[in-house]
Amino acid sequence: MTLNGSEASVEIEPSELLIDVLRDRLRLKGTKRSCDVQVCGACTVLVDGLPASSCSTLCADVHERSITTIEGVAKAGKLDPVQRAFIAHGALQCGFCTPGMILAVKSLLELDPHPSEETIRHYLRGNICRCTGYVKILEAILDLVQNPSRYQTETQ
Repeated sequence: MTLNGSEASVEIEPSELLIDVLRDRLRLKGTKRSCDVQVCGACTVLVDGLPASSCSTLCADVHERSITTIEGVAKAGKLDPVQRAFIAHGALQCGFCTPGMILAVKSLLELDPHPSEETIRHYLRGNICRCTGYVKILEAILDLVQNPSRYQTETQ
């Protein structure tokens, strides 16, 4: 598989879940484990650019596919505009949902760079914030969509 832009190879058992391989074997702890039933979105990773619940995805099913975890979002030590927008708006509280939210937003913006508020709400319906910080999260995304140049550099 391609993991965060680099080729990665790991021996797995057929029944191993992607989240276990990422967290326990590859030491990518940004992917969070929570519900284990594909409901909360904390374990979201991108598979070929689309959100997937790593808690219910067999690692074998991502063979020869591209996986992006939160560790692969920042490039060359520079935060992604989505990360910058979340920070600028204080769109995180405990931070448990943040990796999944950021990955879901990145996927959405690849598909639709100018989504409506309704589209954003619909796209993030599978990501639950246990701190109920949805207002700030939505503010961050809408500001990023409406003012993308604000978040293109590290000075934000």
